[in-house]
Amino acid sequence: MEQGESEFTTQSFRLTLVDAAQVVKRLSPLSDTSFDYTPGDRINQRDRDGLYHLGDINITIKKEGEKGWRRYSSAEKRKPVKKLPVNYNTIAAADLSATLPDGIPVRVTRYWETEAGSLILRFQITNISSDSIEIGSLGIPMIFNNILEGKNLNEAHRDNVFFDPYIGMDAGYLQVNRLHGKGGSLLVLPHQNAAFEAYNPLNDDPTPKGVVFEGFHEWLIHSKANAETEWKGVDPWNEPTSTLLAPGKMKNFSLKFVLAPSIREIEDKLMQEERPVAMGFPGYVLPMNETGKLFVRYSQKIDQIAVYPENALTITYKGETPNGWSKYEIKGNKWGRARLSIKYKDNTLQTISYKVIKSQEQVVDDLGNFLTTTQWYENSKDPFGRSPSVMNYDYEKKEILTQERRSWFVGLSDEAGAGSWLAAVMKQLVQPDKNEVKKIKRFLNETLWGGIQHDADSTKYGVRKSLFYYEPEMMPAGTYSDSIRFRGWEAWSIKNAEDLGRSYNYPHVAAAHWVMYHLGRNRGYDDIDWKSSLENAYHTAIAMIKFAPWYAQFGQMEGSVFLYILLDLQLEGFTDMASNLETEMKKRADHWNSLEYPFGSEMPWDSTGQEEVYMWTSYFGYKDKADVTLNAILAYMPTLPHWGYNGSARRYWDFVYGGKMARIERQLHHYGSGLNSIPVLSAYRDNPDDFYLLRVGHAGSMGPLANITQDGFAPAAFHSYPSTLEIDGYAGDYGSGFYGYAVNSSTYVYHHPEFGWIAFSGNIIEEDDWIKTEITTAGKNRIFIAPESLKIKTVSGQINQVNYNPVAREVRIVFEGDAQFDITVPGNHKILTSVENTKNEKGYYEMKSKKGKDSIFCFKIEENK
Repeated sequence: MEQGESEFTTQSFRLTLVDAAQVVKRLSPLSDTSFDYTPGDRINQRDRDGLYHLGDINITIKKEGEKGWRRYSSAEKRKPVKKLPVNYNTIAAADLSATLPDGIPVRVTRYWETEAGSLILRFQITNISSDSIEIGSLGIPMIFNNILEGKNLNEAHRDNVFFDPYIGMDAGYLQVNRLHGKGGSLLVLPHQNAAFEAYNPLNDDPTPKGVVFEGFHEWLIHSKANAETEWKGVDPWNEPTSTLLAPGKMKNFSLKFVLAPSIREIEDKLMQEERPVAMGFPGYVLPMNETGKLFVRYSQKIDQIAVYPENALTITYKGETPNGWSKYEIKGNKWGRARLSIKYKDNTLQTISYKVIKSQEQVVDDLGNFLTTTQWYENSKDPFGRSPSVMNYDYEKKEILTQERRSWFVGLSDEAGAGSWLAAVMKQLVQPDKNEVKKIKRFLNETLWGGIQHDADSTKYGVRKSLFYYEPEMMPAGTYSDSIRFRGWEAWSIKNAEDLGRSYNYPHVAAAHWVMYHLGRNRGYDDIDWKSSLENAYHTAIAMIKFAPWYAQFGQMEGSVFLYILLDLQLEGFTDMASNLETEMKKRADHWNSLEYPFGSEMPWDSTGQEEVYMWTSYFGYKDKADVTLNAILAYMPTLPHWGYNGSARRYWDFVYGGKMARIERQLHHYGSGLNSIPVLSAYRDNPDDFYLLRVGHAGSMGPLANITQDGFAPAAFHSYPSTLEIDGYAGDYGSGFYGYAVNSSTYVYHHPEFGWIAFSGNIIEEDDWIKTEITTAGKNRIFIAPESLKIKTVSGQINQVNYNPVAREVRIVFEGDAQFDITVPGNHKILTSVENTKNEKGYYEMKSKKGKDSIFCFKIEENK
């Protein structure tokens, strides 16, 4: 650093390079030069060997005939680089030989350039040996400012970024978004010989990782050496490649940096940059009974399309759209990951990653069965009172977790301990099963009430942190496993386990009572006292504020359940309880409204409180704060052509707090996906022309189904490290995500000006003036018809198909079972139906099913005059 720095200006950026190394000190958009995409604010702390900067390179090589690979890095031991002359479009150039290890058989020259105003980072690699060499791994570290250490929420949202990869070969890119979700989005694109083949963590960078730092990654252009060594035995996202260089030969590899005007305009910017763009609807998690649509646009024609594994997908060409998008129908044939490879006439390769699953209905059925059989814990002698219950599970060992060094994993509270039983309970809201409900009732009556939740005295309705605790001197010999090292803060004492002060445990319990209310009130389970269940849900919400006031100031995971409880209290005429709950929740919302970024947490930064914060600020009319929250969600919840990242709300530390493989790592479809889909889709229903919200929100809502195994096990999340690419071994904190699916899954019918009629969680057919949509959600209980802002929900019964005539504005619902329909249209519209179809006292249309023929409910939509 003492050798100074140089500043350059391009069409979109102000770039500052460290003179000695010619790596980036600062990269600012010209629209806001006070902001830096890189961790330039820590440049003095990071001015030492082994710490990566933008402009570094990692290269792994072997000579012809050699067996072993050798890795070289420009960051390993820094020395001043040799500056080279520059020309009109080269702003800086250097020979990196001095900062690379001795004996490296190649010369690496780095160029910072401009091309048509865009910033280019180019590496020229020349074989200076007398042998042919193979470059088996070539990585360009992507160093942007995701270090949150020492920042409060306001500072983090002002200074920091998150970034997500589309690992799509020549069509791939990295998007870098500011935490507040506003302003331009930095895109890193392949420019020359730089396909985005893999995204590899830079775990050798010594910057401490944790809740305030996810870590850095490198853009891998080649990954054959990685696949043969640390990734051995793992099926990577893309086929690993390498480059061969004969003696004296050279090759250029370059990336391009551009700015999209906003997150929503990333795809528009990609088309402007003449990159291949793909849009898959409803997304890239593809149930076998649904027909997906894929639209692809590029200046070159498609030469060939391949699928891996073979026949995993069926692709059918369906013509061109008016503006030149190629349209395909996609069907999933084989369960599991699938890669679609599109080769264009100019040899550009684009890959799209799908996850094929069973039908949503079958996945949820499998889940409920696994939870209430394989994960069902029955042990009358359990010393901690955890029987009967649905317990955490180790899928690798195929056994229930009854002990773990992290007490909350096996204590039936906290997210990791409650996750499995919460999922089992929420499943009954979607697909109630008599045998499963019978077990759930036993769990609530025998284990939750009076165990997890206090049932008497001054602490009634309080929720403890764990039933399990570590007190070896108090418990009989042999209570605790000798193979587990119980130590430190993770081994909770009985005092810690009995603590009622963690607010995040209350929504799990409130949701359980609320589901029982619905089963007893609307789903035919007459042996459930629905009034008591709803009252218990209310009292649990109030108890959170009473017993856990500190953490209750934050938005809660599943906190939206408090709003649903309030709405049901109002519906049932429980006026006093409804008024009191609304008053208490408004106090919290008023506090959030006073904050610049109102979604704090027990962690320095989090992506879980936004769900409840958005729902309450929206409910109380704090639109500005709701918008702040929504923009922040869109910053960490991308939409791109990859099932693992599409709609995957950012989480990176909960494998430590809820998983088996405990490491800091980008989690794919952790519970944040399902939870954050709640506010995104709520915002979409209020803004039905905002197709971007629908794409992001629906993708998030499918996240909880994406990782469920064929036999029904639901893991905490999917490991994104290319050395793993597999689900976690524990069920962990999965349940919070499935809550998001249970309360939020819906079929959406949308008319796109370019792509036509599209169904999300449905199969759509056009016949004359009718748009006919088969409902494919597990619950078959919610539909949203976007052109009419029409919400259809069944309180009881199921919907098999909805037919909509946009010309006549007529709707026909094909349903089964005696049904109650809750139908909502905008205030300036009304529903016209036959005189016998009247609403009951709760405002629902009651319809009886007809034996032997379709049961149909018809109505028209008209404007109020």
